[in-house]
Amino acid sequence: MRSFRLIPDNTRFPFVRYRYWAYAFSGALILLTLILLPTKGLNLGIDFRGGILMEVGMQGPADLAAMRSTLGVLDLGEVALQEFGSPENVLIRIERQPGGEQGQLAAVNKVKAALADRFGDDLSYRRVEFVGPKVSEDLLWASAQATIYATLAILAYLWFRFEWQFAVGAVVALIHDAATTLGLFSLFGLEFNLTTIAALLTIVGYSVNDTVVIYDRIRENLRRYKSMPLPELIDRSLNETLARTIMTALTTLLALIALAVFGGPVIRDFTIAMIWGVVIGCYSTVYVASPMILHFHLRREALAPAAESQKGDAAPLPP
Repeated sequence: MRSFRLIPDNTRFPFVRYRYWAYAFSGALILLTLILLPTKGLNLGIDFRGGILMEVGMQGPADLAAMRSTLGVLDLGEVALQEFGSPENVLIRIERQPGGEQGQLAAVNKVKAALADRFGDDLSYRRVEFVGPKVSEDLLWASAQATIYATLAILAYLWFRFEWQFAVGAVVALIHDAATTLGLFSLFGLEFNLTTIAALLTIVGYSVNDTVVIYDRIRENLRRYKSMPLPELIDRSLNETLARTIMTALTTLLALIALAVFGGPVIRDFTIAMIWGVVIGCYSTVYVASPMILHFHLRREALAPAAESQKGDAAPLPP
């Protein structure tokens, strides 16, 4: 029986030919992000703005939809609920209220009264905490540090694994992916919280994994076809890994789209960030990280030869 192939064998797409168009598109995305961040800013969540944190214990599995509808009419601003540890525990986060400490206490009492009217004595309060601006600033700074350190660690790994040209190209692509994700959140006003930081780090990991696979193929072909022009060699490497790149992205997107549709509002912003990250990560690997090698004068002799030159074994791509 003949097998189905979404991506045919021996594709010969001239990716490198369109790199300057891709650079222009990426530059426009980065410019839009640089305009949006200082003008519109990010819709910071409770984690970064401060607020009220309440842990509620139920007698049985919590009905988050009923609790959300009960608290949504209290006019307390942003209210986020999620299971915490077990289905019986619920973490309620409420944005910081005006009026200082009295305003926070009034909001807590309003929440307790509304939940008591709806659920009676079936709940208990494990803890009530107030997250102030100082804690929020510390969380924001720690999140920024985590992202920076992860990027530097990736740079060091790629520099050790490949030549420095590969490392620079990969980090440029990672910065591109992270920056455009921030622009997406600013443009559509999606909530930016600690979950979003986790999504950013996941996007970075996904993108660098895809990049390393293609870089490995480029390095193999550099050793194999020592007289092949570098643009043609990069195109060949991209085409040889194209089926893997597309299939990995599609299978990941299927799971993420299911989460976005059926996962509810609690994880929707996270899944939107991940969907964007997978799409932009594939694009940046092909059109940013790989062509970037051309601009850093990669020395073939720096790579240990693994085979004799096989000039003429590979048909060139169409001009």
